[in-house]
Amino acid sequence: MSAAAIPGAALYGTIFPALPCSGGPAAGHGAGYGPQARLRSRPHPAPGPQKLAWVVRAVLRRTLRLLLAAWLTLSALFLVSRASTDPTAFLQATFSNNTRLGGQTEQAALTQRLLGRYRLDRPLFYASWGTATGWRWHGFHNQYHQWATGLLRGELGRSYRQDETVTELLTRALRYTLPLTLLAAVGSGALAFWLALGFSYRPRLRRLGLALLHGVQSLPLFLVAVGLLLLLANPDTLAWFPAFGLGLDSDAGAWWQYPGRTLYYLALPTVSLVIVSLPVLVVQLDGAIQRELAQPYVATARAKGASRRRTVRHHVLRNALLPVLALLPELLPGLVAGSVVVEFLFALPGMGRLLAEAAATQDYPVLLGAVGLVALVRLAAQALTDVLYQFIDPRIRLL
Repeated sequence: MSAAAIPGAALYGTIFPALPCSGGPAAGHGAGYGPQARLRSRPHPAPGPQKLAWVVRAVLRRTLRLLLAAWLTLSALFLVSRASTDPTAFLQATFSNNTRLGGQTEQAALTQRLLGRYRLDRPLFYASWGTATGWRWHGFHNQYHQWATGLLRGELGRSYRQDETVTELLTRALRYTLPLTLLAAVGSGALAFWLALGFSYRPRLRRLGLALLHGVQSLPLFLVAVGLLLLLANPDTLAWFPAFGLGLDSDAGAWWQYPGRTLYYLALPTVSLVIVSLPVLVVQLDGAIQRELAQPYVATARAKGASRRRTVRHHVLRNALLPVLALLPELLPGLVAGSVVVEFLFALPGMGRLLAEAAATQDYPVLLGAVGLVALVRLAAQALTDVLYQFIDPRIRLL
């Protein structure tokens, strides 16, 4: 069956790809465990330093290609966002509500100062074309060059709305988004692993469990989160959990100083993400296990006296993990995107609130920085997947 959409897919348009997984024992794996992996066609490096160096080179090659794709995507978003906005009208509309201006002269002077502060008074790109002027070369004194060189230095610009650096805003928001995302990733992965193993031991329970998971798979994240709020954080039903926030005042300190209270307030947001991401993980892992159980080497192991549980743990599971690893590069960015939805619903001071306010006020530097952050998460997930491929099955060679 096709894989379900991951949390936040409606926000970013990201869905789990359908994974073509070939069955068979370790000696018969095909090329379907990921879009960028296949069996080696030449002798694999010998164990030791040579193999480690080979893996590092392969991961670096993949990372460079992904970095280039991320750079082109961010560049296109930057150019489109700047080209579609009149900077003078935008700044006047943004700051007119927060600034008392004495007249048109003061308003024009303030607009010019703001254009210079945010470097919006420069040409957009290295060259431009107009019907009256034709082609004109602007050199390095342009908005894109300033943004690109700042990005290489780790500078993401300044927020139009809050007049702070985007790096500071994202760092502050990640203090709350990161624990939520990590809890959801660990929880969904561990629960999917446990359920898939349980289904392989109990075929009757498997049919019922898969039927329930297929039903959950069709539920959107927003509906799941609202349902949990109405059921478990409602004084009229069960007020077991808080409905919003983290229960910390602005002067109470950071969340990591109160881990118990933080986990209590993050319980419902985490469960919402786990419920939505769990079905696709369980279905993929269960399908891979069932394909491996149908292979001849399983019958051989059972004929030699190995129990079904021992056969699954020691022979089947390692082969079945390979197709599931292909989900990792999409799972982590999907959880980051899904955390935006649940943080907005549960009023958590993380990426959700930051992006919602940035989108409402057209704060393009913050939006662009968030997109770049999701791209970096995907790069890290892809590199981790490549390394795990090599440890689980060294015969797979990265392209």
